[in-house]
Amino acid sequence: MELSLLKGEVVLVNAATMEMKNLNIFIVDQDLSVTSRLLVDRFSASPFFRISNWSTSLDEADETMERGKTDIILNIPGNFERDLVQENRAEVQLLVNAINGTVAGIGYSYAASIIGGFNREIITKWYQLPKNVVTLQSISAKPSFWYNPELNYKVFMVPAVLAILITVIGIFLSGLNIVREKELGTIEQINVTPIRKYQFIFGKLVPFLIIGLVELGFGLTIGKILFNIPINGSLFVLFTTASIYLITILGIGLLISTLASTLQQSIFISYFLIMVFMMMSGLFTSVETMPNWAQTINIINPIAYFMKLVRTILLKGSGFRDIYQDIAALVIYGITILSLATWRYRKTV
Repeated sequence: MELSLLKGEVVLVNAATMEMKNLNIFIVDQDLSVTSRLLVDRFSASPFFRISNWSTSLDEADETMERGKTDIILNIPGNFERDLVQENRAEVQLLVNAINGTVAGIGYSYAASIIGGFNREIITKWYQLPKNVVTLQSISAKPSFWYNPELNYKVFMVPAVLAILITVIGIFLSGLNIVREKELGTIEQINVTPIRKYQFIFGKLVPFLIIGLVELGFGLTIGKILFNIPINGSLFVLFTTASIYLITILGIGLLISTLASTLQQSIFISYFLIMVFMMMSGLFTSVETMPNWAQTINIINPIAYFMKLVRTILLKGSGFRDIYQDIAALVIYGITILSLATWRYRKTV
């Protein structure tokens, strides 16, 4: 299980990324001037773009984009340098393949930023203005990024992937447990014993809780070694929060197991819930940017709570005082789910 967790963490962290690098850009340079080549050089020097082709024909570039061979077309008109010299202004055109909205939006932002930087450089050099004069002409914003100053997407994704992995392990292991007893017939032997229902549920929960915490510790170790993720918060706070979350998610698995009659039913129900909860958890899209109805439904999504908690603890270093509301929600959730699982388990003689 540890090996499967290692493979899952390494693969998912590297695959689940919103970083855009090596975007294919088609250069259409109809000016063929020194200035146009300087602009093209800015794109070739950027790690975000890879010049896939070059031409003087816009039709050729359009055809390439229609075949899906390029993401962005930079069209430099034939009078580019002349307009800069004579009219103090010039235009370039960016054509973006917007089939993938994420790639289109981020790619356009990168390209616009490069063109904006080139524009400021032209103003400084051509008109021989001091750099401070150029700066005074517009508002200069210098961003300072908290908690992830290098904007390393892996730092953002490792805690989320850990949350998903222990969720999958917890809900599937607990979900298959009781229903497997039903299929083998051993549940009848347990039912004739004097053990109470809550004791039975507690006995089924504790081993998987320990396994989940061990897997979390192992995953954190791998994340620190391979990805150097920051651990700014207290490990005691993290594992206490994880214990509460695992009790909740294991309760969901046990509830599914008491409802299902076969392993296939349990697997299908667990898989459905995991997919819905995972896609709405904030793994890729921030919960705050979702529609209001989705944010309302997310109140019953335990993964969304833990996803927020694990990132907050590891990256921000938050303590119990900062996250007590989300912890209280998980506690209420866990008590409710375990009560339902205990009530639903029919102990008959």
